[in-house]
Amino acid sequence: MGFVRDAAWQAILSVPESVWWGLTWFGDSGLLLPVGLLIALWLASSRRTWPAAALWILIFGAACMLVLASKLAFLGWGMGSARLNFTGISGHTMLSASVWPVVLWLLASRGTHELRVGLAVFGWVLAACIGVSRLAIYAHSGSEVIAGYALGVAVSASFLALQRRGAHPRLRASLVALSLLLPLVQLQPGQAAPTHGLIERVAMRLAGVERPFTRDDLHRPSSKASALGYRLPVL
Repeated sequence: MGFVRDAAWQAILSVPESVWWGLTWFGDSGLLLPVGLLIALWLASSRRTWPAAALWILIFGAACMLVLASKLAFLGWGMGSARLNFTGISGHTMLSASVWPVVLWLLASRGTHELRVGLAVFGWVLAACIGVSRLAIYAHSGSEVIAGYALGVAVSASFLALQRRGAHPRLRASLVALSLLLPLVQLQPGQAAPTHGLIERVAMRLAGVERPFTRDDLHRPSSKASALGYRLPVL
């Protein structure tokens, strides 16, 4: 098992770092949060699919809040797992596994069932690759990526499974593709959204600490805030 893991890691390292950085951009919150909103708008454009729009907002919103809560808990209060090297759910991976399968499925909403399923599966494969990119650029640990992927797949798979029983949306692929270009106005390819810095500031303010917890803090012999002097008032 260790041999397979080492071989897989060597294969990842053999890919140019620029490829992984380019791939990880497709999971950036600055791109996928607006796309998640677009999905809700597409579904809300027809009265037939209002229930689908409400369902998407509910489960996708809940997943986003869970990711946010896990990050705030660690950055502000140091709540994580040193054994699992876990500091919070990977947002890039969760967003990718939630959004891309649904977007690609909607692109083929006027196509055959086989085409829709095939594109959704491709979305999950793309999300897995984006998760691997987070490992390759040392942004997340394996446990964080796995948690993000599992949560994202739960969102998209449950949403798509329920659509088979409800009113099936039929959107023009050209309109869906064109509207996907809108987020590029705010986030150029290769540019990262300042989401993490914002979450850090919120966590510090809520927890009353002078700096956020880091992964290095998690692996110190004593990670108690009082010992490290973190819980100082934020003025």
